[in-house]
Amino acid sequence: MRLHVVSDVHGSVQALARAGDGADALICLGDLILFLDYADHSQGIFAEMFGEQAAAAYVALRDSRDFDAARAFSRRLWAGLDDDPWTVIERHVSKQYAELFAAMPTPAYLTYGNVDVPRLWPGHLRDGMHVLDGQTTRIGGLTFGFVGGGLQTPMRTPYEISDQEYAAKIAALGAVDVLCTHIPPAVPELTYDVAARRFERGSEATLEAIRATRPRMALFGHVHQPLFARTRIGRTECVNVGHFRGTGVPYVLDVPDE
Repeated sequence: MRLHVVSDVHGSVQALARAGDGADALICLGDLILFLDYADHSQGIFAEMFGEQAAAAYVALRDSRDFDAARAFSRRLWAGLDDDPWTVIERHVSKQYAELFAAMPTPAYLTYGNVDVPRLWPGHLRDGMHVLDGQTTRIGGLTFGFVGGGLQTPMRTPYEISDQEYAAKIAALGAVDVLCTHIPPAVPELTYDVAARRFERGSEATLEAIRATRPRMALFGHVHQPLFARTRIGRTECVNVGHFRGTGVPYVLDVPDE
């Protein structure tokens, strides 16, 4: 079987529609939504709501890691809305999800990214789409385990959970052949973003599980421009499948038939 794996789609509807071409199934490791585009400030939900200039100012504050000032700036913008801020955001998020899930090829195996809103997914799922979070499934002749979301950070993105909750989901998988997560294991060369010039949070629980259960592969995304795109931990090949919004190219994985 030929699988195509993507992560960090961030609103790339047309590329997502082509992501399954030539594959038997698609795996998506989350971050479907584009809320804020750090490269093109005219794109994303924030720019749609408040304009390109405001988005550029907000990005500058977050890039400087002045998160308190960034939150104060955004609160002033939210206060100017005629409706409840989260109601407005949900409308924009649901619109993106409608377009993305309509374009997504099937069969597809999905988990959430840290910027996703899990409770909005059910209304957009189609037949052949399988959402897994802290769960396993058989694809071809291998067992795949999926854990979505991210760990808590000053960014406060929508699907960040505690270290304990994340570790419990990793533990629930047991031994798998392929471990699929949104965030990487806590290995410095996998978590450092060379463009943003900062470390993203990786998972210690994932790293411990890799060492203990020795899966064939660990697949993840989240870090858009990692120092290393792949490395080995013992026998496990650890691969960042790429920033799909940036490349438009899925990672190709061949697995044996059942």
